[in-house]
Amino acid sequence: MADEEVPPRESMAFDVVIVGAGPAGLAAAIRLKQLAPDAAVCVVEKGSEVGAHILSGAVIEPRALNELLPDWAERGAPLSTPAREDRFLFLTEQRAYKMPTPPQMNNHGNYIVSLGDVCRWLGQQAEALGVEIYPGFAAAEALIEDGRVVGVATGDMGIGRDGAPTDAWQRGMELRATYTLFAEGCRGSLSKQLMTRYGLRDGHDPQTYAIGIKELWEIPAERHRAGLIEHTIGWPLDRATYGGSFLYHFGDNLISYGFVIGLDYRNPWLSPFEEMQRFKTHPAVRGHFEGGRRISYGARALNEGGLQSIPTLVFPGGALIGCSAGFVNVPKIKGSHTAMKSGMVAAETVADALAGDRPAVLDTYPERLRASWVWEELAAVRNVRPAFARWGLLGGLAYAGLDTYVFRGRAPWTFHHVHPDHDSLQRADRAPRIAYPRPDGKLTFDRLSSVFISNTNHEENQPAHLRLRDPSQAIAVNWEQFRSPETRYCPAGVYEIVGAEEGAPRLQINAQNCVHCKTCDIKDPGQNIDWVTPEGGGGPNYPGGM
Repeated sequence: MADEEVPPRESMAFDVVIVGAGPAGLAAAIRLKQLAPDAAVCVVEKGSEVGAHILSGAVIEPRALNELLPDWAERGAPLSTPAREDRFLFLTEQRAYKMPTPPQMNNHGNYIVSLGDVCRWLGQQAEALGVEIYPGFAAAEALIEDGRVVGVATGDMGIGRDGAPTDAWQRGMELRATYTLFAEGCRGSLSKQLMTRYGLRDGHDPQTYAIGIKELWEIPAERHRAGLIEHTIGWPLDRATYGGSFLYHFGDNLISYGFVIGLDYRNPWLSPFEEMQRFKTHPAVRGHFEGGRRISYGARALNEGGLQSIPTLVFPGGALIGCSAGFVNVPKIKGSHTAMKSGMVAAETVADALAGDRPAVLDTYPERLRASWVWEELAAVRNVRPAFARWGLLGGLAYAGLDTYVFRGRAPWTFHHVHPDHDSLQRADRAPRIAYPRPDGKLTFDRLSSVFISNTNHEENQPAHLRLRDPSQAIAVNWEQFRSPETRYCPAGVYEIVGAEEGAPRLQINAQNCVHCKTCDIKDPGQNIDWVTPEGGGGPNYPGGM
């Protein structure tokens, strides 16, 4: 379609637009309507419904929820499995050693939940207050005028791979606002662009990440122990690689199982998905799953940088909240409560700004956040994750104990993250290969059968949302130096090398498999893969329970 034939985008005006219907975005929307009932507030969500793209353990600390909606229990919030027992295990290949549960991991007073269900419920509370929520609309562009963010635009839909409109072509829409809050979650595509445009990462440590891969299981009632929380470190990872597992018994005979690996790992032959599968074969672990069946699967990147990696949070016309900025408390293995609180603090700042005479930069939001319990909590654990990066598993554990029990989070120094995750890979010819066992289809599985039960779908004729900045690097750099690590770190089989046996390797991108974990955008050694939003509604559709 020629430029002169492209119709203008329709436009809607709001006081506030929030990008992302996760815990941070919905908490911000609710708090805004509590403080400014007449404000026009809109939330756009790229998933097909609220909760469709939400993936977490999850054990939730209700501190922020208590502040936001003190009567959440009476309102029917889906927090029905209280934490009852904490276990912390160190694994070798054949044995498990029980360790003292660190105080940060004590879950007394917390709840095992489906975070997707919690977000669905928060969405209902927001809509009851008058918030407009538009699921299936992917914010594809930040609207910037005279240096100020004035809203977002959703992507055009029905554009074929050749760039031409199809019969189902539909023009995107502009959602314009006085203030725009970005709550896209970890490695949000627009948040990444805004960080570059406004220099929000300048003067801050690089963010560091992990990939979390999760399965939901239903097990026999006689094996179910509602409220049991078990975390492990050690096997199957080597002692230089940060990571571990979570396993939560909750709901009606459900187990939430996940494996998390820091994306600063060095060996390009490592496959997070395969490590997650073989972990289940450990003698101390496999009993949890016996007689059960796997219901769902998913994956997501997580922020792990902590306080040192939080970027500048505000820019003209808006702010970053939740995991768009990175408020995860890594030693506590929680981030929903801090994400919600950041959204609430931002909402309070916006409400004050709306009450003023003219639009203002939200410059008091960082100051208010630093005065909140979020900053205090993250400051106390700021050195733990970097200690593991410096000294590996045993050294990290030793320092974590010292920091927790002796310094009590008040050490007079701060360790820093010295390089981004994509810089950490060794060349493939200098790293040991890892032999992974074949899946048995009962306890362990392959990628494609896993993606199938994530309910992932993208319209096949849409432009690929995984783009190579320089296609030649896929072979000249990734294959020649690292033997295409994207074929291993992707948990969904998106990346595939074809033609290698014939001496003509070529990268094939199966974008329709993508579960939106963003790992490729983070870990690619040359930062050559750019993840952008696909058409709205595409991606996984995680059911209740995930």
